[in-house]
Amino acid sequence: MSMNYTEMAQLDILSIIKNINSKAEYADFKNMLARYFANKAQKQIDALWEDGTINEQTISEWGNERMRTHYRHALHRP
Repeated sequence: MSMNYTEMAQLDILSIIKNINSKAEYADFKNMLARYFANKAQKQIDALWEDGTINEQTISEWGNERMRTHYRHALHRP
């Protein structure tokens, strides 16, 4: 049976983390993953900017949005 990419990645990650032997190595590993996903997100944001999906006005509007969940109302629904 062939493994998919997610399964292969999980095995690779397990292989890597079994060799982490200190708090410093653990911190380095977490930072490496954070940088990887931050770079990936930045590339996607850059592509949206370049194709005009987002612009200065979009970002300004995001800054003014109220995205708070109204838990009080959600809890008292019938």
